[in-house]
Amino acid sequence: MQMKKLTLLLFTFSLLLFGFAQERAKATLPSVDIKTLDGKIFNTKNIKNDGKPILISLWATWCKPCIAELMAINDVYDEWQEETGVVLYAISIDDTKTAAKVAPFVNGKGWDFIVLQDINWDLKRAMNVVDVPFLCLLNGNGEIVWSHTSYAPGSEKEVFELVKKLVK
Repeated sequence: MQMKKLTLLLFTFSLLLFGFAQERAKATLPSVDIKTLDGKIFNTKNIKNDGKPILISLWATWCKPCIAELMAINDVYDEWQEETGVVLYAISIDDTKTAAKVAPFVNGKGWDFIVLQDINWDLKRAMNVVDVPFLCLLNGNGEIVWSHTSYAPGSEKEVFELVKKLVK
């Protein structure tokens, strides 16, 4: 009986070691068709930034924390781009009832980011996002290296620190 327990213990330990030794697959942005503000199909596999960091924000016009986060980032976005080359894709999850409000809303805010629409929530579902605002950071290889849900004033500074670490 002791030998069986020892064998089982060694087998379990070996599986654990093998599992930790395996290279973990890097999470990447799923390939999903979404839309541009003028209604053209845009596949997320085309989100690129010449090897520089990319921020993806899932947001909605009805989400006050989303707007606060994007406004805070917009205030410093030019400096962020100049220092790191980061690009932000702000992807609205407004559904068919409110999607028509997105373009005028964005134009009124004067945002300089690339704005897209996930009207059917295909990207939101593919990324298992439950709540917005949702922000994720991709490295130069397109791998998701950080993600976060919610927004608190000042947290954009932490995001920028993460972006700067990627370009070093």
